[in-house]
Amino acid sequence: MTANDAEVFTATERLILREFACEDFEAYRAYRSLPAVYRYLYCDPPSPEEIRERFDASLNTRLSEDGDILRCAVVRREDDALLGQVSLKLTSRAGLQAEVGYIFNPAYVGKGYATEAAEAMITLGFDRFGFHRIFARLDTKNIGSIGVVERLGLRREAHLIENDRFDGVWGDEYVYAVLSREWASRAPNRAR
Repeated sequence: MTANDAEVFTATERLILREFACEDFEAYRAYRSLPAVYRYLYCDPPSPEEIRERFDASLNTRLSEDGDILRCAVVRREDDALLGQVSLKLTSRAGLQAEVGYIFNPAYVGKGYATEAAEAMITLGFDRFGFHRIFARLDTKNIGSIGVVERLGLRREAHLIENDRFDGVWGDEYVYAVLSREWASRAPNRAR
């Protein structure tokens, strides 16, 4: 599949959220190899083989059963640069709930792209997939991601204390969420 053949899920003023395509691999590999990308993901950077496996899995995403993940390439309209990815993970089909996530190339951080992409993905989750609740789980030290979800008006629902451990170090986590009706009522007020 080429980028021209990739399904576009949604678009914003500056971004296109579409399926990953084969020619995205080098840009994907470049940022997914950076240790800084994994700082708050509770895992080490993957091996070259694992990066390839993860990328190949990104080519065939769906959102129909619990645990399925829809991964979208986030591409800048002006130059087709792959900035990162945004995802929805179906956590409860019966409960109509999904988790939003995003990973961006550090070279593109601080320009509002993650906020814009997350907003588009949450809207897609409610409008196209009919979710009732969408949430995000964030390391409490990840100030950048906390800013993204707070700018979008998600509510902090939980502060989990030492709920995860990586390399022998316990970490805390925040859970932020928004309901479909809340998202719809805030639509004109959300900021980028």
